Amino acid sequence: MSPPVSSVSSSSRIPSRADVVVIGGGMAGVAAGYELARRGTSVAIIEKGLVSGEQSSRNWGWCRQQNRDPRELPLAQLAMRIWAGLNAELGEETGFRRTGLVYASGNPADIASWEKWGQIARVFDVDTRLLTSAETAALLPGNSRNWLGGVHSPTDGRAEPQLAVPALARAAQRVGAMIVQNCAVRALETEAGCIAGVVTEQGPIRCAAVLVAGGAWSGMLLRHQGVRFLQASVKSTCFYTEPAAAVTEGGISMQNVALRRRLDGGYTVGLSGQGELQITPWGLMQSRAFWPTFQARRKGLTFAIGRQFFEGPEALRRWKSDSVSPFERIRVLDPAPDRHLIERGLERLQNIYPQLTGLKVAQAWGGMVDSTPDAIPVIAPVKAQPGLFIASGFSGHGFGIGPAAGRLAADLIRGDTPCVDPTPYRYERMIDGTDLGKPGML
Repeated sequence: MSPPVSSVSSSSRIPSRADVVVIGGGMAGVAAGYELARRGTSVAIIEKGLVSGEQSSRNWGWCRQQNRDPRELPLAQLAMRIWAGLNAELGEETGFRRTGLVYASGNPADIASWEKWGQIARVFDVDTRLLTSAETAALLPGNSRNWLGGVHSPTDGRAEPQLAVPALARAAQRVGAMIVQNCAVRALETEAGCIAGVVTEQGPIRCAAVLVAGGAWSGMLLRHQGVRFLQASVKSTCFYTEPAAAVTEGGISMQNVALRRRLDGGYTVGLSGQGELQITPWGLMQSRAFWPTFQARRKGLTFAIGRQFFEGPEALRRWKSDSVSPFERIRVLDPAPDRHLIERGLERLQNIYPQLTGLKVAQAWGGMVDSTPDAIPVIAPVKAQPGLFIASGFSGHGFGIGPAAGRLAADLIRGDTPCVDPTPYRYERMIDGTDLGKPGML
């Protein structure tokens, strides 16, 4: 079942022309559209389903610098500065609160990893502190476990995914962006080797640039255009609870289970590292590139052959621009949550926090978390295809860094000075492998 997302009005018709067409109405696409429109660039955001209908509304809602890969950290730091002023800037509630985040563990390997990350944090001037067992207990009152240690980032925070992306979309509309929902982009058009427009199910839109920000679907559209994009997806399960006792006002990650306080007094609960990998044709074809990632995370995965083998983002499909595309057959990717993971999450929480005994699930959902081989997004132009840009492959980090990712994408599209060094996010690393490193911190 889809989480309840704040609604966004939709234009009934596509424009005949725009400077930029953004494909995808999730966090990355909407944030980029907002940044483009407020700088005077005409932009149309085309969404096959609903704004924030997929993973942008199905994530944990964490906004963090803590434990970021150093390649991603400048973007995360900028995002935190943007989040801090976003409610006032938009005139709407995004749910952002700078409440701090705590990680706790009984695993010496985790402590060693956090200690190593602390050296990175000092270079980037991130406010973070490694915790002893006693300090961890003091920061987690009521927690029944005797943790070996932890790490605390007091300036990190939380936001509400079901509120934030729609609020940003409405702000984009107010500064001139057009948003068309329930309209799929079937193909890109080129002239003399450059982007010249898109073909949608409602007809063509002429444009000079296209930003592909389609989440888990980006790879399918790009493959259809002959553009290689390494992207794999894992099904995650998440749920939120009814209002309950306040054990934290921020977020806590505790080995295999995490919780985040919500504005409504409940908790959004996720299971760290747990998910279902569905065997698919495209997944098998790119398995070599993802082998290191698979090896690092296989313990938390289950495996299945299901609907994704025949349809969905990783199926091998071909279509014509004048016929129905796969994007129209699945308007919203809405996988069923795994009930055993929900039960496991509830049991773990109630064992760790006895005061949450009787905690009830208000709603649960599944989502598809798309990743690149190195777990770093692509936010970049495709040099071989002038006018084509990508903002995808966020690897479970897209919501928190989304406002900054949108700003960087807008900078690159407009030719403005990039807000952060774009080198780590370049597309060509997918092809030449020169800086495609191992998967970093989650």
